Amino acid sequence: MTPAGPDFANLTIESLLPHRGRMLLVDEILEIDDRQATTLSVVREDWPFFKDGFCNPLILIELVAQTSGIHNGLTRLKERGANEDIGGWLVGVKQAVFHTAAIALDKRITTTAKNAFVFDDLREIAGSASIDGAVVAEVVLQVMEAK
Repeated sequence: MTPAGPDFANLTIESLLPHRGRMLLVDEILEIDDRQATTLSVVREDWPFFKDGFCNPLILIELVAQTSGIHNGLTRLKERGANEDIGGWLVGVKQAVFHTAAIALDKRITTTAKNAFVFDDLREIAGSASIDGAVVAEVVLQVMEAK
């Protein structure tokens, strides 16, 4: 879903995230609003942590981080305009609970991330990842906005 408005006419994943090549894991933005973002990713052989036909569930931390980056990138665009190029840094993984040991090639992962807590430049992100409707990870991240 692309938000309405002249600044958002050409909104892409790449305009919201700095990631490129094999590090860009999000394939599609399913939903995005002021509260949260939901994305879709399909496991590929060129992903980090992919080996012997499976991906390590640690990749789900990065999926939550990228989904959060999309959400907070849109928030930044709305507040500061398209010419503002300020991102953020993942500074901590407060919690990560995995409900799977491995993720197979071509699996479709739906990831949701929202700001659970915001104070000045610090955000605590609550996220989850699901495969075939089952939650496979619950993640809490700490992110600092660059100034």
